[in-house]
Amino acid sequence: MTFSFRPALIVATVASMFSVPALADTTIINNVKGYTFTDGELMTFKALQFTDDKIDRIYKLTENIEAADDTKIIDGKGQVMLPGLIDAHGHVLNYGLSLMRVDLMGSESEQDSVQRVIKFAKKNPNTAWIQGRGWNQVQWPSNEFPTAASLDQAFPDTPVVLSRVDGHALWVNSKAMELAGIKASTKEVDGGQIIRDNNNQPTGVFVDNAMALIFDHIPALTLDEMERALDKSMRSLASLGLTSVHDAGISSQNIEAYQNLAKKQAMPIRINAMVDVMDPNWQQTLASGVLLNDDKMLQINSVKISADGALGSRGAALIEGYSDMPHHRGLLLHDDKVLGQIINHAMQAGFQVNTHAIGDNANKIVLDHYQAAIKQTNSVALRHRVEHAQVLQISDIDRFAELKVIASMQATHATSDKNMAEDRLGSERIKGAYAWKSLLDKGVVIAAGSDFPVESPNPFFGLHASLTRQDQKNLPKGGWYPEQSMTMSQAFKSFTLDAAYAGHQETYLGSLEPEKQADFILVDQDIFAIAKKNIWKTKVNQTWVAGKKVEF
Repeated sequence: MTFSFRPALIVATVASMFSVPALADTTIINNVKGYTFTDGELMTFKALQFTDDKIDRIYKLTENIEAADDTKIIDGKGQVMLPGLIDAHGHVLNYGLSLMRVDLMGSESEQDSVQRVIKFAKKNPNTAWIQGRGWNQVQWPSNEFPTAASLDQAFPDTPVVLSRVDGHALWVNSKAMELAGIKASTKEVDGGQIIRDNNNQPTGVFVDNAMALIFDHIPALTLDEMERALDKSMRSLASLGLTSVHDAGISSQNIEAYQNLAKKQAMPIRINAMVDVMDPNWQQTLASGVLLNDDKMLQINSVKISADGALGSRGAALIEGYSDMPHHRGLLLHDDKVLGQIINHAMQAGFQVNTHAIGDNANKIVLDHYQAAIKQTNSVALRHRVEHAQVLQISDIDRFAELKVIASMQATHATSDKNMAEDRLGSERIKGAYAWKSLLDKGVVIAAGSDFPVESPNPFFGLHASLTRQDQKNLPKGGWYPEQSMTMSQAFKSFTLDAAYAGHQETYLGSLEPEKQADFILVDQDIFAIAKKNIWKTKVNQTWVAGKKVEF
């Protein structure tokens, strides 16, 4: 496996001049009910032919199948075939680690969460630092942040560190604070918050940039541990029908781990990784140029910046105060001048800039910087993105279209946040929140994702939420602000061609067409024919990447 670090804006890879050509291996999978976009239109087909990793042709319903004697024929047994689905915003390493740590997703209370940690500790008695993820105080009866005290009763001597569902807050015990040197005298961190009691004592919750006070004291993963977590993650993602993921913000060590896996031809799915500007080596990485390995399994041509926090932890930066906490407007994670410098530097280096912005103030500030930097660097062709684009001023919806900025959005955020979003924003600001239809009507490209492990990576959950604006219990009746729903064609395109476009990969991914990569899935039900409410129940029978079936 060879790699090429290339000057910015060069998109072709260079094949080895001295490679020995292998014998071509042609396969036809017939007897399928296939769907794909061709020339912007959704079409059906009955068979797919590919040679090695590239598609040769698709057979329309009226066409006869023509096969050479040495062609391998596979009976699709009437299954539904779809292009491999693409998640435009996930966190691959964190998802892999979440599969190996305490799972707090769906915990019903603070005490329920503690019991889950106790159960995990009994099964893993030698864990030096107990870590987990997924708590969400908004879904608890108390609706209050948890405290170290409840963890201390069970874990007086073992540090416990638990990430909130959105990854923008940590809940820790007193032992973890002791090892991190946290005291009442510990100073606040710019762009972060230490939750304190009436006596100024830290309660055990650290928000956004303040999380580094804890993270800096947790032993780092070894490269081998990272590779094992990535492998576990990617195979799980493949089992859900994802053949490609945009990994939203990774370190230089994470890049090294991916490169090691790619060299060993041990990447089951494609990764389009964003360089995290919080990594101390990010500028050196950009100086090396964009990367695309020769089989297109690993690409690095973008950077990830975080402008603010999350809505649930009140870290999203709002122009006016939170409706349920009027004195508080959220957190901006960078000084405004510094944010502009980072954006400009990345664009000058020829990298696509993908900036996390959730609150309306963060989105406005990011668009302001994009407008200036795109003009200065003449980089509109790099297809810069806003990750989440969750709460927008109505006027900024027009600016997305004017600047040709891609909205990288996650439909399941709306169905998860619906119980608290209006409390945070009020009845007027909510009109510009999770505004998919408003953006699409302006011609803005929406690249769909899930933000896993914040949400489930299952793309059929996202398709369901895009169409219904409902949770899996079909609530609320009629959908939550249903006027912002997508059509089936829009939703499917956002997980296929538009997600590929957002990664500069639409020439070889996103649809099943000749010369594109043979990335496809076989599923158990026809998502275009069944009731919308049942789409989330879709199961993946097989996932194929580059013409090879992935073992889950």
